[in-house]
Parts: sequence; C-alpha cells; structure tokens
Amino acid sequence: MDGTAAGGRGPVRYGPYAPETGLPVLGESAAVLAGARDTATGEPSGGGPALREAACGYWARRGLHSAPGEVVAASGAQPLLFALLGAHDGDVLMPRPCPAWWAPQARLLGRPAYHVPTPAECGGVPDPFALLETVRRVRTEGGRPRLLLLSVADDPTGTVAPPETVREACEAAVGEGLHIISDETWRDTVHEPRQTVLLSPAEMCPGDVTVISDLVGALTPAAWPVAVARFPAGPEGAARRARTLDVLTALGAVLPAPVAAAAAHVLGEPPAVLGRTGEANALHARLGDAVHRTVLAAGALARPPQAGRHLYADLGPLRARLAERGVGDSMELEEYLSDRLGTSVPGGHRFGDELGALRVRLSTGPLLGTAADGQLAALRSDRPLELPPVREALRHLGTVLDELR
Repeated sequence: MDGTAAGGRGPVRYGPYAPETGLPVLGESAAVLAGARDTATGEPSGGGPALREAACGYWARRGLHSAPGEVVAASGAQPLLFALLGAHDGDVLMPRPCPAWWAPQARLLGRPAYHVPTPAECGGVPDPFALLETVRRVRTEGGRPRLLLLSVADDPTGTVAPPETVREACEAAVGEGLHIISDETWRDTVHEPRQTVLLSPAEMCPGDVTVISDLVGALTPAAWPVAVARFPAGPEGAARRARTLDVLTALGAVLPAPVAAAAAHVLGEPPAVLGRTGEANALHARLGDAVHRTVLAAGALARPPQAGRHLYADLGPLRARLAERGVGDSMELEEYLSDRLGTSVPGGHRFGDELGALRVRLSTGPLLGTAADGQLAALRSDRPLELPPVREALRHLGTVLDELR
C-alpha cells in the first residue's frame, strides 16, 4: 500500500515505533554522552574498538562468547537489519505477527517475504511444522528461502518463547538450509527473570545464527539510536560481516562518537544501569499485568505479557460492538482506539497480521504520562498503580474497552 493511501496510514512512513520506557534518561548515561560531546573524530563504520569490546562483554555475560572482529554496530536497528538482509541472498521468512519494521526492510530490497504462523503459546518464533510447510511451498513455487527472522522475546506480543519451541524451530530452519537472524532487543526486559527461561538460538546453533540487538530495548533512550550485531565465528561469518559493513558504509549508518561512548558505557552494565533496567522491568511488569487484566475484563483476549513494554490484544470477541462504531478491520480499529485513548495504538496489520483480524499492540509506557517527576515517582513507588496519573490512565483504558462489551 502506498504511504499516502487510506488517509496517510501507510505501512512505512507512519509505522509504529518500538514501545518506549516512558522514563527520563538515566543521569549517569547522559553524563557519559555529554562528556564525549567535544570529540572531533567520528566512529569508523561498524563501530570503534571500545564499543565492539563492550558488546563482546555484554554477550559473554549471557553465554555468547565472541571477538570484536565478529561484531558490528550501526546507528539503529533498521539500517543494521537492512545491511544484514543485503549481505544475504534469497527469500526471507518471519513469524506472524512480527515487529513492524521487519517486512519493509525486505520490501525495500525487493526480497520476497513470507509470514509463518506462530504457536498458540507465544509469538516471535514460527511454529516448526508451519515453517517446514512454508519452506516447501515456497520452493515448489520457485522461491529460494534462505533467511529466517525471529525474536525469542517478542515485539509485538510481549511473550517469551519456551526453549523447546525455540529449539524445534531452529532445528527445522537449519535443517532446511536457512540462516537465522535472532532479534534479541527485548531479552533484557523479561518481567520475571527467575521464572522465565530465555534461550538464544545462537546457544543452540552457533554457526547458523546472527544476533542483533537494538539497545533501545533496555539500555538507551530512543533518541540515541544504536544497535549491534554478533556474527558466527569462522570464514562464512566473516564474509557476511564484511558484506554487511559494505552496506552500512554505503548507507552512512555510522554512530556519532558521543552516542558510541554512551552505548559502550551502558553495554558495560555498571550498577546504575543495571539498577535502572531492573526497576523499569519491574514497573512495566506491573503495568503490563494491569493492562492485561483490563483487556480480559472487557471480554477481549491477550497472552499474558512476559517481556517488554507492550502486549498484543485481540478484540475479535467485541467485533459486533465495534461494527456499530464503523470498525471492521485493524486499520479502523487503530484509528478508533488511538483517537479514544489519545496515544498511538497500532493495529495488527502493521505487524503482518490479516487486516480483518481486530488486533492491536497496547504499550504500557504512555500510562506513566509525560512529566518526568511523575514517571520517576512511579519508578520508585511500591504501589505505582495507585498513583493518580497511572490510576486515571488505567481507568480510562478500562472505560474505553468496557464501552465495547
């Protein structure tokens, strides 16, 4: 669909951003950024040694050991994924639903992209049997499936795929000759880290997985776009990294030195950064649980959120009342709820779902308001849901949904 179609609601220029924290920038990180403001030299394409070393340390603490020569950094996840796709040939497979920015990257490169259904218990990872069926169908039709994108901790559903599901999907993909790009942007936003097991595909298939992470997920504000990629060791990974660097250089997707310095700092995970991350996760876990209860109380459906700052609601059971309000698809639902709630509520069509499915992504960040003092009060409160701004925002959400019962 053209970007000007349907009143300017096209899928690329007006696509949704990743859900933000709704919190002020951590002072320590801002100080590092400010301290590098007088740096006159730019970062090299792919990131300088300090940033890549910091990324290696970050991954090593998660059981993924790598060398700086196997890492690339870029000014945001979008150009990084674009470069990764450009470094591979063939068709791209991705789960349905999936992050809103994945499919446009493939389309811009002229690559066929195929959506694969996810299992009932989670999003982000394709159902293994559906994946095999899709690969065989694409090949029968003359296609060349070569890449699988997945995310164990998922946007838009806010779920974490069980290890056995990840293993089965990865084994199916590798068995069919697919290279896996694992988007692990949200892995550090798990709500209950002691109860939720998050397994990276790179732990199971180290030679067949490239890991990418947008630091906006847990470590940096959206105003500081930075993402990193970890390539498999060996000649094939080195060749893919070199091709990726070629594309990034052509795009000019180079990090400003102050942002690179701040990124290296947060990747080192000093106590203040770890503390803020843990507090933010705990806060958004409470907010996500409250939104989930509100959605279910209105008669709609949603998987319980396990990570991130969002959940994916299915308002299909409320279709009759929505139809009375002129809402018959997810595009109209997006417009209706965004208008009623006063914040962006992207519809499922943004994430690769069928237009006729009445699904939306609900973010928890807007519940915290726009005032920094109020946001910090919620972060530090033992009972954030009882604070007047949060309580009022949840009440308003409940009222809007209850009108559709």
